Order: sequence, then structure tokens, then C-alpha cells
Amino acid sequence: METNFEIRPARLKDAEQIFALIHLNRDQLVPRSMGNIVENIDRFTVAAIGGDVVGCATYQIHPEIGKPEEATAEVQSVAVRAPYRRRGVGRAVVEAVIRRVAPLTAKDVVVLTFAPGFFVKLGFETIEKTAVMHKLYTGCINCTKHADPFTCPEIAMRRPLPTA
Repeated sequence: METNFEIRPARLKDAEQIFALIHLNRDQLVPRSMGNIVENIDRFTVAAIGGDVVGCATYQIHPEIGKPEEATAEVQSVAVRAPYRRRGVGRAVVEAVIRRVAPLTAKDVVVLTFAPGFFVKLGFETIEKTAVMHKLYTGCINCTKHADPFTCPEIAMRRPLPTA
């Protein structure tokens, strides 16, 4: 199995593979429609081997009302094909997403995850879900997996972004 992967911005032709990859990991990820992936393709980063997408991640900006400079960037939809896990693919796509959002000078980067150990290795620390209320009101409120964001077992985590 080849392990030399390329990290690059997603292309429209990657949308179906991204959709399938997220669907394969539906127990760990919030589902996305094909339309949502296409609409946000410019925010996705993929790990590819040849024409095959083996990993992906994206981001969303969450504003802070009245303080645009304190917006946070959320890493979302981190998924890696099973045969390529523990080979640096997940780390590479997450770090690429963080590099993409860093020039925006968001206050920090956050994630809600079922895999906190993975994100701890990337410098994230656990925070209370109340620290990401905008995310809860705009994203979690529409989740069909859990009735209440505060009883959802996902862990909220944060990593500061360097200041410019």
C-alpha cells in the first residue's frame, strides 16, 4: 500500500470521494450532503494518492458578536480511510487546515470530537462546551444524532492560533 500522499486544496472532482469518506465515518462525524460539500469545497483540504482521496478536513468560521477579531475557526469533517490511519494523514490534513485559517487571524481553532487523544497530540486542550456557544447554536442545534448538545458525548477542544 502506497503511503506517499499529497496534501492539497480539494477540487470539485473530489466532492464524491469526500462525501463517501465522511459517510464511511458517519458514526464519528456529522453528516454532510453532497450539496454542502460542493458549496464548501474551497474550505476542504484533502490527502490524495493519485486520484484517490484518502483523507479530508475542512473548517468553518464562527463569529463573536460585536467582536469580529475574536472569531474562532472550527476544524470539521476530519476523516481518513481506514487503511491509511496511523500514517500521518489525519495530522497532515488538520495541520494544513490550521495553516489555511492562520492568516485570517482568528482567536483560536476549535474542534468537537469523539477522538480527543488525536487532537491532544496536535496541541489541543479540552474546554467546556459553553466556550463554543456559537457553534452549539449554529451547528449542534441542527444535529440529528443527539437531542441536546450538552448531552452529546463529543469533546470540545481548543488550540490557540499565533497572533500576527
